[in-house]
Amino acid sequence: MTAPRLEIELGKLRHNARTLVKRLHARGIAVTGVTKAVLGSSEIAKVLIEAGVSGLGDSRIENFATMRRLGVPGPMTLIRSPMLSQADLVVQHADTSFNTELDVIDALSDAAVRAGRVHGIVLMVELGDLREGIMPRNLEGVAQRVLRFRNIELRGIGGNLACQSGVVPDPRNMAELSALARSIEAASGAVLEIVSGGNSANLSWALGGSDTGRINDLRLGESILLGCDPLDRSPIDGLHRDAITLTAEVIELKVKPSRPWGEIAQSAFGDRPRATDRGPISRAILAVGIQDTDPDGLTPPPGTEILGASSDHLILDVGRASLRIGNEVTFRPNYSALVRAMTSPFVAKFVRHEDAGPRFNKAINLPIAS
Repeated sequence: MTAPRLEIELGKLRHNARTLVKRLHARGIAVTGVTKAVLGSSEIAKVLIEAGVSGLGDSRIENFATMRRLGVPGPMTLIRSPMLSQADLVVQHADTSFNTELDVIDALSDAAVRAGRVHGIVLMVELGDLREGIMPRNLEGVAQRVLRFRNIELRGIGGNLACQSGVVPDPRNMAELSALARSIEAASGAVLEIVSGGNSANLSWALGGSDTGRINDLRLGESILLGCDPLDRSPIDGLHRDAITLTAEVIELKVKPSRPWGEIAQSAFGDRPRATDRGPISRAILAVGIQDTDPDGLTPPPGTEILGASSDHLILDVGRASLRIGNEVTFRPNYSALVRAMTSPFVAKFVRHEDAGPRFNKAINLPIAS
């Protein structure tokens, strides 16, 4: 197998998705499976649907176009506000889109009329994280305007937290979203099919016993793919954390000083590295770098340490591990590292089905990062 590569175990992803779908169903909440971090992989999308998600969410309409072409079934929702220039594509490939701007909804209406389709709209509300969202005081007026557009259906409202500013979903802001849903229904007579509370960061709230109110949908990506809570990256009980791993090959292995010598200026990426003198250490260079992934988001195998990275190289203190040139080292990526590796053309992607046998590691004694 080529390296660097991502290995994706579909059985573990199916388990993660099915577990979360079941837990949230007991709380009256459906799951939208988010595929944006995996570049709209049709195989992963189909696994999410098999696991019981109510539909798929992605931020790139191009991913939906690919999934449609490859026969992925189910409702698809564009979870990033559409670009005005892509209104026709959005109507063609997405059943519903998240929106905050009336000018864009107007363009979607025109596109839907031309296509002879009805396009669904979820209005996003600003709840404090200061990413996308209509200010709550303006939401009712915007909703009234949306109801007048041709071939447009107001399907719901939604919120997003813990992305731009790290604001935690809690009983207060979730109750506010529920109250806004009720006020729009009372004022307009519309029935909101979807009240989307947020993303994987909402799990602690949703499963913690709080009143879920009108919230009936969460958009889950990171929790399914990586088995962790985005609020603190702690493991979620009962989920696999190693469903996706990143493997890279050793291209240099030498004992060198632990501290550079000479006058120190900025590195290639503008920082000033600081190193403690620990004497000579065994340093491995792996053929993967900042162009391929986020080195800060990689968890190395036990007993090793990531020392730094450049565009094309990852430097590892391998401790006492027995390595040779050509060996491979496997890391557990976080969300940032996963997104960048998935979009890099230099990182191969392999999916493994349940019956494909054990993971292949080339003559390597290191365990997968725990």
